[in-house]
Amino acid sequence: MTDIDPRKKPRAWGRLAHRLGLATALVAALWAGATAPVAAQADWPGKPIRLIVGFPPGSSPDVAARALAPGLIQALGQPVVVENRSGVTGMLAAEAVARAPNDGYTFLVTSGSSMAISIHTLPRVPINPEKDLVPVAAVARIELFLVSDARQGFRSFQELLDHAKANPGKLTYGSPGTGSAPHVATEMLRAQSGINVVHAPYRGASPALQDLLGGVTQFLFDPGIALEHVRGGRLRLLAVGSTKRSPLFPDTPTIRELGLADFDAGTTHGVYAPAGTPVAIVNRMNAEINKLLAQPQVAQQFTAIGAEATPMSAAQFGALIQRDSARYGAIVRERGIKE
Repeated sequence: MTDIDPRKKPRAWGRLAHRLGLATALVAALWAGATAPVAAQADWPGKPIRLIVGFPPGSSPDVAARALAPGLIQALGQPVVVENRSGVTGMLAAEAVARAPNDGYTFLVTSGSSMAISIHTLPRVPINPEKDLVPVAAVARIELFLVSDARQGFRSFQELLDHAKANPGKLTYGSPGTGSAPHVATEMLRAQSGINVVHAPYRGASPALQDLLGGVTQFLFDPGIALEHVRGGRLRLLAVGSTKRSPLFPDTPTIRELGLADFDAGTTHGVYAPAGTPVAIVNRMNAEINKLLAQPQVAQQFTAIGAEATPMSAAQFGALIQRDSARYGAIVRERGIKE
């Protein structure tokens, strides 16, 4: 071992101490950087969480958010605030969430039609959902019910098609608006069946329903708000527009069963977070939401509006939305649908 010259010892030890100090500081900094996100995620949530809903109170996404909020409060130990920010078919809320900090305290609850249809029909979309948002959890698969005025001569799905073909351009259908899921569903029906019917767009599902009840229009695809009138006999349920029969009306066949094998007008409401939200937080929210969807009292709130609770992983939900977006985008382009 080489001795240090006593005359140089203080300076040599000073340099060694300085180097050791720098190394220690560097290790400490790296350790702090590596553990800070883990610590932050481990402490999550440490303050109230916002669920921003892209539609007004009483809408099905709003029902979904308010059905989940009490259980999330209990599971996460923090207040969960439901905030409605409606407009531009859910895009105002989607943009607000996409621009929010990705720290796990702001989530979007919106309709499947907003994420899978509106992005193709709007003249300008303020965000790119695939890049600016991350899917967190599916909430409910929304079924569309093909209903008609009970005073009409047709009493079944096939009779509707036959009547429309025998009277081209004479039947009028309502929808909550151009580019809405019921509108696109009817365009899908037109494309696959060859019927010629007239579109009457309204500002929302309620006014469209009122004109159907009043005899102004003859049929429409209902997102669930007309079911009480079906039970009361004022409207007739002709078919279910999704891939499975509704548990509310198990004897009513789907349009697929009735001959249009490619027909599926279902969309999935869900929860999203800003892109870059830590995976641990996304997975925790997904797990807690799926637990709630498995509870009968929560699932029943969806069944009451004609929807079905759909627990799945975040990856499965993301893949489902991509598939829905692809097939709806094809219909929108084919039929030239623009809002």
